[in-house]
Amino acid sequence: MDLRAELLKSIWYAFTALDVEKSGKVSKSQLKVLSHNLYTVLCIPHDPVALEEHFRDDDDGPVSSQGYMPYLNKYILDKVEEGAFVKENFDELCWTLTAKKNYKPDRNGNSVVSHQDAFKLWCLFNFLSEDKYPLVMVPDEVEYLLKKICTAMNVELNSCELDDYPQEPQGQGGLTVWQFLDMVNSGRFLRGIEQEAVSMAVEEVYQEVIEDVLKQARSPHVLGHNPCPAPHPVFDPHISWVQGYLWKKGQLRRNWSERWFTLKPSVLSYYMSEERKEKKGSIALDKHCCVEVLPDRDGKRCMFCVKTSSRTYEMSASDTRQRQEWTLAIQMAIRLQAEGKKSLHKDLKQKRREQREQREQRKAAKEEETQRLKQLQEEKERKLQELELLKEAQRQAEILLQEEEQRRRQQHEEMQRTLEIQLREAEQARASMQAEMVLKEAEAERQRKRILELEDMQERLQEALQQEVKARQDEESVRYAQARLLAEEEEKLKQLMKLKEEQEEYIIKTQREKQVLKQEMENKNKCLEEAQKQLEEVRVNRQRADQDVMAAQRKLRQASTNVKHWNVQMNRLMHPIGPGDKRTNVSGGGFAGYQPLVSQRDSSLKLKQKVEDKDSDPTRDNSKENVSNGGNSGTPLSPDADTMATEPTN
Repeated sequence: MDLRAELLKSIWYAFTALDVEKSGKVSKSQLKVLSHNLYTVLCIPHDPVALEEHFRDDDDGPVSSQGYMPYLNKYILDKVEEGAFVKENFDELCWTLTAKKNYKPDRNGNSVVSHQDAFKLWCLFNFLSEDKYPLVMVPDEVEYLLKKICTAMNVELNSCELDDYPQEPQGQGGLTVWQFLDMVNSGRFLRGIEQEAVSMAVEEVYQEVIEDVLKQARSPHVLGHNPCPAPHPVFDPHISWVQGYLWKKGQLRRNWSERWFTLKPSVLSYYMSEERKEKKGSIALDKHCCVEVLPDRDGKRCMFCVKTSSRTYEMSASDTRQRQEWTLAIQMAIRLQAEGKKSLHKDLKQKRREQREQREQRKAAKEEETQRLKQLQEEKERKLQELELLKEAQRQAEILLQEEEQRRRQQHEEMQRTLEIQLREAEQARASMQAEMVLKEAEAERQRKRILELEDMQERLQEALQQEVKARQDEESVRYAQARLLAEEEEKLKQLMKLKEEQEEYIIKTQREKQVLKQEMENKNKCLEEAQKQLEEVRVNRQRADQDVMAAQRKLRQASTNVKHWNVQMNRLMHPIGPGDKRTNVSGGGFAGYQPLVSQRDSSLKLKQKVEDKDSDPTRDNSKENVSNGGNSGTPLSPDADTMATEPTN
């Protein structure tokens, strides 16, 4: 991060603090005052003419940050020279402007950090924040900074409490500096620690991170409540410093003096005391310097020296561990100079940022790969499911076609056999009853009409069954063309309804003489309309029909008795019985008109069995069920015909 980016972060806080209405604009008078102060703290020659010239075109109203940036870059930031100003004074100016408006410590004096410590934490936040506006610090950097502060006090940060702390708002990507200060002032992470110890720890982290102090000795009282630090055998810039001063051997008097040492990447400075008010000297470090461990002598132990191109500096540590840490720290500073790096923590921050970016990239790549694999898996499963569905649909279609074809053949063969039997029985009945037609002409005529009506009804039933077969075939084809299903089904239903209406009209016209049978046919038609809900009513009507059949049987038995009597008389008169003669039995005996109905009973029973099968199968379509019931609408005639046909005449 270059000097310009560091300065812009602090200036951004100052500009937003002057934006009272939060509109992104600041009045020109305030900007002039801000620019004048920036000239002063950055040690840049004042140029009031340039300032007036820049804002001359916009004398009225506030100026946005975009309008102020060209002037800031051209007349201020481009003229800044590193080392020509005190950065702490610059930061204090910007902090003073923004803290009045945004920083709100506890008024009761219970804040964990003082106002000066809050300023240093603000500087640390700016250093570790992301290079984008508004400035935020990612959770990893927040944890890193809190760990360094806790480590400086030799306490351990409770990561669980950090995880439990409310996360940043969605889309913000981190904590703002005011949220961070509120979190520190809450005392959740520094519970039970004195404010003085916190202040010293913040000062040490500030010197290490902001002032690039790689190493310094410190006095025992800095540890506050925990005077026993954890052992650190190897120097690590992420851990706290050790106790004690270093002893330095003088160049002229060659005496040993205790000094407070501060190590930065380019210089090793030493002072009279830890307040660093009186600087005694400094050792410039470059890539040609080196550090060596010396043997104990002159009553001093744990000695080491720093060799430069012009002089060798001898020093003594309090123990071996401290000497090792100092030598490692100085070697690190020399290595930074050799690599051309000015700040260790800038380099560490950049490495952490690169690691986060790499981690995010790996995470994004992993998520993308996982998503891609998931999509491929879903696509594969979907295609397999579609293939299975297609195979299953094909198998079902083949099975249905085979079943439909087999059923249609069976129905056709059964219907053909039934018609042949009926025709054959009708011929036999007409031939056997020729003699009785003279006496029973009127009754035979009615029976012939009845046979013709039944045959016509059978033809209509066959036509209805053919229509049902056609409807089933259409239905199977419509499964693969669902768009035409409703239209064709509606058309088939209309045809069926029309067929039912024709059957009703025909039955009403042909069975006027039998009111009971007419009532039964009307009940059957209602049963067709109500489907399975009227099944019980159909059974009741069937019982009524059976009672009517019983009454008809009684009448037929009476008629058969009379016919039998007259037949016997006629046979005796016309054909005397001789020895060995046998009387030819008429098929079943009785009237000529009742013989064709014997086979009709079998067909009626078969049709009735089909109706019961369809009633027991709820998976059948209502349209198919209505067609089958409509075809059996003539079945109430069968009980009368069966009884009449089976009644003996002899």
